[in-house]
Amino acid sequence: MKNNPLSKIMIHIFRIFKEFLLISIIIFSLNLNFINAQADSLKIKTNKYTQNLSTAAVEIDDKKLFYVRGITSFPAGERAKIISERIINLAEEKSFIPDSLKVQEESDRHLIIANGNLVLRIFDADAEIEGVDRKLLAEMVRDNIIKSINDYRYERSSQLLIKRIIYSVVATLLLIVILFLLKLFSKRINDFLESKLKSKIEGLETQSFSLIQAKQLWTGLKGFINTVKFFLIVLLILIYINFVLGLFPLTRPIAKEIFSLIFEPLGLIGRSILSALPNIAFLVILIICVRYLLKLVKLFFKGISQGTIELTNFDPDWSIPTYKIVRFLIIVFTVVIAYPYIPGSESDAFKGVSVLLGIMFSIGSSSFISNIVAGYSLTYRRAFKLGDFIKVDNDFGEVIDMKPFVTRIRTPKNEEVIIPNSKLIDTQVFNYSSLAKKKGLILHTSVGIGYETPWRLVEEMLRTAADRTEGLLKDPPSYVLQKSLGDFAIVYEINAYCNEPSQMMKIYTRLHQSILDIFNENNIQIMTPAYEGDPSEPKIVSKDKWHTQLKADGKS
Repeated sequence: MKNNPLSKIMIHIFRIFKEFLLISIIIFSLNLNFINAQADSLKIKTNKYTQNLSTAAVEIDDKKLFYVRGITSFPAGERAKIISERIINLAEEKSFIPDSLKVQEESDRHLIIANGNLVLRIFDADAEIEGVDRKLLAEMVRDNIIKSINDYRYERSSQLLIKRIIYSVVATLLLIVILFLLKLFSKRINDFLESKLKSKIEGLETQSFSLIQAKQLWTGLKGFINTVKFFLIVLLILIYINFVLGLFPLTRPIAKEIFSLIFEPLGLIGRSILSALPNIAFLVILIICVRYLLKLVKLFFKGISQGTIELTNFDPDWSIPTYKIVRFLIIVFTVVIAYPYIPGSESDAFKGVSVLLGIMFSIGSSSFISNIVAGYSLTYRRAFKLGDFIKVDNDFGEVIDMKPFVTRIRTPKNEEVIIPNSKLIDTQVFNYSSLAKKKGLILHTSVGIGYETPWRLVEEMLRTAADRTEGLLKDPPSYVLQKSLGDFAIVYEINAYCNEPSQMMKIYTRLHQSILDIFNENNIQIMTPAYEGDPSEPKIVSKDKWHTQLKADGKS
């Protein structure tokens, strides 16, 4: 492979491409910095005259005529409002001729006069805002005022008013017709979908073995259509209101306000989404990569659990909990990487909510975390696994579920006991299943027999009882221990092996039955639980009474 000419050429091309890419990135970064520096310099020059100015627009019927500057004692907004009121008064004065407006020049200002009354003063500072000569600005302002007065009067003329009333009536009729057609069209769509798609959706439920519910899918489809219809109706009504109110000068501000209240937030949301698109694209790519990484990790640990992948000193039972830990760490690391790219993550509200959630988690998670740690600790300690029979305090049963927080066991009485994992760490746990298959579980029970009975005979009877008991192993053989020499009896303990902990209670019952039978057969009296004196007759059940029938209705 090293002597392959083609591989050498490919390596050489890759190196050239890598160097070219590095040089391109450096040049692009330098150009970007240069452009930003030029833009900042231009911005400084542009704002030289306007950065600290207080300006406001003079408006008539929501149309901006020009801008004026204000001072601390006479703000720009107040000045613009007074000028607007003067222009409106001139427009409403029918005897005033707009072309009679005059421009009077003084040493430091220009005055615009109407019928000998001052309309406004134009200073050099006002001219600086527009970037033109003061005299030229005065002429432009005069022309704008004349035009605005003419427009003001025309907008309120009876001829135009009648025409716009007709427009509003036509718009109303058109809205009614469109809403009627929309209702008819939506009904046709529902009928079409019901005739064409409903049967297919029901067939899809059958094909998916009822995983997909046809009723829910159909309800969701109809809900989507109704939602689209609702938004279309709302949009049509908003367009209608904006159009009709915008026809008349008096209601035009209301139309503008309604439009601003509804569409400006939507525009802001749209702009925010557009500005966040690069970050969203990064998050999508990150999520896709992490998703496939998690799939690979899952396949790896699944192979360990199934035995296709073997690791030294790694129990296959650890594969699933280890996978969960690795998955959690990958997700946490992903969240750390993704956090700066989440839209709104830099806002104070987002940070405040994050801090609040952190405080709540830290306050209320002590037992939560201790149970999780205990759950994983039990797994790696190999204390028990699913299906094992364990005893915790006075609770005995089969392990039927192991969760990060609790462990569930089912008792022989079919009771479900839920034990917090933190308790299992601090409590002694007896596992009856861990050695049962390999070495056998030793079942044991004790009896007290009088001193007059030979101990060799007693041990032989106990071993025979164990051999008769179904469920106990013959190999290894059972054995007997003499636990104590009591005041009235010797306590013998029979020990026998079994490999089915799930049958332990039944085996104990059969063992006790076998012990009773063998001692009755040999006419030997069991002295426990207590002994005070020898009875006149031995307390045993004769063989002819072992199968005595139950009396019925009190008759023998």
